[in-house]
Amino acid sequence: MDKNNMAASRLEHAQIIAECGDIRRAVRKGKLPQFLDTTLAEAIVLGLFAQGVRTYFTVFGHGSTEIGEVLRIYQQAGLVKVFGLRSEIEASHAATALRWVRGEKAAVVTSIGPGALQALAASLVPASDGIGVWYLFGDETTQDEGFNMQQIPKHEQNLFLEMCATMGRAYTLHTPLALTTALRRGLNTVDHPYKAGPFFLLMPMNTQPEPLKGFNLHTLPVQPPPRLGPAGEGYEQAMEWLYKAKRVLIKLGGGARHVQSDIAYIAELLDAVIVHTPIAGGIVPYDHPRCMGVGGSKGSLCGNYAMEHADLLLAIGTRAVCQSDCSRTGYPRVKRVININADIDDALHYQNTLALVGDIQATLDELFRVLMSESKPVDAHGSQWLRACQEQKRAWEAFKLERYTNPTLYDAFWKWEVLTQPAAIKIATDWAYHNQAITFFDAGDVQANGFQVNPRGEVYTDSGASYMGFAVSALLASAAAEQPFYGLAITGDGSFTMCPQVLIDGTEHGAQGCILMLDNNRMGAISALQRDQYEAEFATWHTQEVDYLQWARSVPGVLALEGGDTPQSLEAALKRAGEHKGLSFIHVPVYFGEHPLGGLGVYGRWNVGNWCEETQALRHRIGL
Repeated sequence: MDKNNMAASRLEHAQIIAECGDIRRAVRKGKLPQFLDTTLAEAIVLGLFAQGVRTYFTVFGHGSTEIGEVLRIYQQAGLVKVFGLRSEIEASHAATALRWVRGEKAAVVTSIGPGALQALAASLVPASDGIGVWYLFGDETTQDEGFNMQQIPKHEQNLFLEMCATMGRAYTLHTPLALTTALRRGLNTVDHPYKAGPFFLLMPMNTQPEPLKGFNLHTLPVQPPPRLGPAGEGYEQAMEWLYKAKRVLIKLGGGARHVQSDIAYIAELLDAVIVHTPIAGGIVPYDHPRCMGVGGSKGSLCGNYAMEHADLLLAIGTRAVCQSDCSRTGYPRVKRVININADIDDALHYQNTLALVGDIQATLDELFRVLMSESKPVDAHGSQWLRACQEQKRAWEAFKLERYTNPTLYDAFWKWEVLTQPAAIKIATDWAYHNQAITFFDAGDVQANGFQVNPRGEVYTDSGASYMGFAVSALLASAAAEQPFYGLAITGDGSFTMCPQVLIDGTEHGAQGCILMLDNNRMGAISALQRDQYEAEFATWHTQEVDYLQWARSVPGVLALEGGDTPQSLEAALKRAGEHKGLSFIHVPVYFGEHPLGGLGVYGRWNVGNWCEETQALRHRIGL
């Protein structure tokens, strides 16, 4: 079939599907044959459409021109939205944010070689945070006629497949009619009810245009993988342990994000306090008397006190990332663990564990039923355990308030008094909450101070991979979402310069949001870590004052604002940004130094640098 007839055929298919609403309805009505003459590239798009993928973030290259042509036609028919971007990393972050914030599926399309490798690197975010994203990578040809430009230059096959399969699950379309198996495995991965993640579909350049004669559209998989039931046993044993414990701690992880159970009420029945990981903030409101906020190596006075003194840990949906459990030293007095998780390995991470393996929601419902039938007697005036934790929470609130009421310090780089990060983040997140904006935190200082502030509202932070540039790229999701939103991306100068493409792509595609850049002319989190460990900084800062506002103003449509050096000036800039239709950029010089009011502190342990020997020895002494 020549290219004109091919384009016409594809457009006809797309228009029929658009008219009927979906593929199966088009077949039932007789508008589209069940056995369709198509190509592999079109069948990929049809298969993803059947699964609900309507959005594509793309950086096309010579390895993806064929599928790009299919997407051009299907966008023309109104079936998909394609966002051509300038960075595969940015594309991956945008797709992740869209699924995370709005639950809308997306695919990332790249070429072969460096583009695919950049997207592969950024896929660490959905892999770490449990977000399902499709990745469509161009790949070397299957006939092995010699090296293809940008393939890995070794005389071996499937090297990209090996790399991708390490990060998530992957499939190479060496044989076009294997597509339905690839689509099923991808659906099982990106829609996994407990451990969703990236799925990499590798598309050899020569198989993408191959014809599929009489391809059976009924073989396109659409049924998502099922959920588990509750844990089958262990509830009576759990109650026995809970009755004997004097200081129960509930630790909430990312797996508890969608749980509907009243965890706060369960905590009351158990006389427990609640600590959460950075990714799990907001499951129980911070102002609840039993919520002690975040805990870990960058935790809080109250969260870490609860972890340090608990004698029983009830872990719910957490995979025990090093910073959230102080590299396995966070619970030195815990003797027993009850772990509710859908993953066996995560459920059995700690020693002395009663693993309740099953759907977290269903298992909590069953545990709640048992608790209601034989609940633990609780002092109506609060136990000694609760009172001790609440005393630490009051101290933590006073500690934070002192920093909010002393919002500026003299900075050696800026040579005048500027805002501190805690003060700037508090002002910004309060503004976001009152204006129903969704807040994204980038990696580094802003992320650590951000989850210590305990902001209200809808907040997202990649604490699994701490990928620099995630927050600013996430603003692109506001342009793609079926349910529009306004985003506030709080970033540092280091993270912003990793992914500045959003200035161009955000305005091009209609992103709605504000980039708030807190500039301390360095990677402040690492400078501070170097100081703490070695009393010296090295190669983590620059000496030049960069005019980021001029950079932002160079892009038509971006509103560039100076945030100033007072709370009032920052509030005024945020107000102007919120009134702007499109993308805005606020630059705020912030303090970096050793003054105690400049940050929110570190309260836990971490198995890095010259702390390793002590941390590891403690971990093995605890034996948990």
